[in-house]
Amino acid sequence: MISQTLAKAFEDIVGQANLMTEKADLVTYSYDAAVVDSVLPGLILRPTDGDALSRVVKLCNDNGLPITVRGAGTNLSGGAIPIHEGVVILTNGLNRILEINTEDMYAVVQPGVITAKFAAAVEAEGLFYPPDPGSQAVSTLGGNVAENAGGLRGLKYGVTSDYVMGLQFFDTNGDPVKTGSRTVKCATGYNLTGLMVGSEGTLGVFNEIILKLIPAPAHRKAMVAVFDEMNKASETVAAIIADKIIPATLEFMDNFTIRAVEDYSRAGLPIDAAALLLVEVDGHPAQVEEDARRVEALCKKLGATSVRVAADDAERDKVWAARRSALSALAKLKPTLVLEDATVPRSKIPAMVRAMQEIGDKYGLSIGTFGHAGDGNLHPTILTDKRNKEEWKRVDQAIAAIFDKALAMGGTLSGEHGTGIAKSCFLENETSKATLVYSRRIKSALDPNNILNPGKIIGG
Repeated sequence: MISQTLAKAFEDIVGQANLMTEKADLVTYSYDAAVVDSVLPGLILRPTDGDALSRVVKLCNDNGLPITVRGAGTNLSGGAIPIHEGVVILTNGLNRILEINTEDMYAVVQPGVITAKFAAAVEAEGLFYPPDPGSQAVSTLGGNVAENAGGLRGLKYGVTSDYVMGLQFFDTNGDPVKTGSRTVKCATGYNLTGLMVGSEGTLGVFNEIILKLIPAPAHRKAMVAVFDEMNKASETVAAIIADKIIPATLEFMDNFTIRAVEDYSRAGLPIDAAALLLVEVDGHPAQVEEDARRVEALCKKLGATSVRVAADDAERDKVWAARRSALSALAKLKPTLVLEDATVPRSKIPAMVRAMQEIGDKYGLSIGTFGHAGDGNLHPTILTDKRNKEEWKRVDQAIAAIFDKALAMGGTLSGEHGTGIAKSCFLENETSKATLVYSRRIKSALDPNNILNPGKIIGG
């Protein structure tokens, strides 16, 4: 229990309006988007500048209070679940774009900036910030960095880590740590930037983030390929990559997902299709036209019943909006939705798609499959009701089976959702016992009082 004296000390730092202790507020910040048990924190704080953030972190450390930093709570692996009676630090008061430098093509932001708003601000300056997680309309850049978020454009442009040039964050003493720079190259000291990206708030608290920007693509073309068999669609994915074509996006949707999305978005998707591929190529106009022709030819060669090219940006945007609605559409169908992101080498996509069909049949579960097929990152989505204990047991077994299949194919537990608490028990399966020991030594050295999001990633 946080004492009144300590609560008053926090209030003196952030102000009365930015300290919350009411039950309704504690419940609001007791969960994230993962299907794990909620936990009531003891206090919610909303600092609005770096000085207040620094002082809050130090006060927590001095009093042994665990901290969970939270952006929008869209995390899908339990990384934003607080500690019982701990402190939740909200970043939505740290929401300024501090600089967009068009000459050197970088930006400096606070962690609470909404991803889509930042991308739009950059685009208004004639530049491009490629990472585009499905939750970009509400997710924050600090959360994206903490989870190393991916998105639809990861195939060609990479993920968040590819765009983080530097950070300024606070250690457990509230002292500012600077890593990286505004330069294209930086080989000074340890690569603390790389260590912090994907650390899920367990090693430091972000205050400022330097992000790389790139020129906006001059031209783009999107298309939808329709298949009457899932295997044909998944084999086409592998064939496109094998033919040395790297689309900006190469997305997969099975029939279950197509129907749910069409019912939700009314985008005109063919509900009788066994699978769809949604493809976009971008770059120099001549190269785009050539790549689009090659992609269309490959789709038809490998069994697409039709390939529809978007006539204009409005049609293109409608299709991508529909794809981004997949999670919301599926979530309407049953009380509980479990979204995974086990990822395999791209050549293994056909085998992984078949494996997920077999796993769904074996455990008697409805599994909708969609995702970033071009980079091997599929999203098997299990629709269930957690209150059904017998079915939930089968869900746990199916998840473990999906992870086993992915690892057996040389894949990974998570392509973009992080480890959190939902996958921490599987981490040794992918790495090794020595890896966990090494990681825990780093955590212990940097956070000796174990106040920074304890229990996430490496357990403990």
